[in-house]
Amino acid sequence: MELVEVKNKQQENEWVLFPTRLYANDPLYIRPIDQEIKDVFDPKTNRFFSFDNSAAIRWLLQKDGKTIGRIAAFVNGKTFNTEDQPTGGCGFFDCIDDQEAANMLFNAARHWLKERGMEAMDGPVNFGERDKNWGVLIDGFAEQNYGMLYNAPYYQKLYENYGFHLYFKQYTYGRDVQKTKDFEPRFYERAQQALKNPDISFRYIRKKEFDKAAVYFHEVYTKAWGGHSGVKPMSLEQAQKMFKKLYPIADERLIYFGFHKDRPISFFLSIPELNQLFKYVNGNMNWLGKLKFAYHMKMGHCKKMLGLVFGVVPEFHGQGVESAMVVSFTDIAWVKGLPYKTIEMNWIGDFNPKMMRVCEQLGADIWRTHATYRYLFDREKPFERCPILE
Repeated sequence: MELVEVKNKQQENEWVLFPTRLYANDPLYIRPIDQEIKDVFDPKTNRFFSFDNSAAIRWLLQKDGKTIGRIAAFVNGKTFNTEDQPTGGCGFFDCIDDQEAANMLFNAARHWLKERGMEAMDGPVNFGERDKNWGVLIDGFAEQNYGMLYNAPYYQKLYENYGFHLYFKQYTYGRDVQKTKDFEPRFYERAQQALKNPDISFRYIRKKEFDKAAVYFHEVYTKAWGGHSGVKPMSLEQAQKMFKKLYPIADERLIYFGFHKDRPISFFLSIPELNQLFKYVNGNMNWLGKLKFAYHMKMGHCKKMLGLVFGVVPEFHGQGVESAMVVSFTDIAWVKGLPYKTIEMNWIGDFNPKMMRVCEQLGADIWRTHATYRYLFDREKPFERCPILE
């Protein structure tokens, strides 16, 4: 077996395409968009390269001229020194079911990171934000949501046999849309507190109002999540950029807000789950891929929603607003014939019990579990799991 560092376009293409061959006979695998994976390792498109000490490298593992594995390692200059020890990352790991092959890939990442002063390695993680390319799928094997990693069940043992320890679990909550009206009586009782208040109303936001929606979102988000540890503040400019990015893919019926008189007090943002459309484009968003994407979106072939974020301003906590939003959305949206059969939420770490409770209050269950692992280079150092957010 031979490790080959990715240094040219041909090697990069081989590195990107290897998983499509590894999972060629797996009906659950959805090929990511090739260019999006390449962009992670392009300093022109990935802003994390701009931080001091940031660096990244990729390898192929080949046997008899045939690729049998791949991996990337990186130092995120923004975050590597925020832990108990300098911590780098490995990710985009794919490999045949062979522990020796996996060990060669993990060793390459570990040695490279150690040379750069790291004392631990997290994996699989992204060279960037946590919302994409993060975690080993260990339970609930199904088609992956956009940005989430998919892997064969044997990956868990490859990580754990190497010596990685579980740092935190990542839960994807979901529920059947058709069961939305099957909440417990207490849920409806809580909802009535807000539904009977003539000053409180709920509605979705039309696309022509997205400029206002960004302002509404920023106001509620700042109040609802601004004081939580581990939650980054968001500027109005960031909120405006987010809604601009959402515009081409949004179903306006899924952008839902609550108001007290004319003041926004809550929101629940969802979008069509993009992998249900990307699976038709075979990893390529060229002109033909964009046409296929638009066609399948227009034809209603996406049957799953992805919940992005939920929030209620603190002064309306305990007044049934959370429950009322769901009941109101059910009564308004479902009669309009939404095509979605299920809804799943962005992953939530087991270090965030508050958000887990929010999902449970919405009647969702854990449908899928990923795991983020950590490997301490000093094997005598006590291992500690990710701290719980208060």
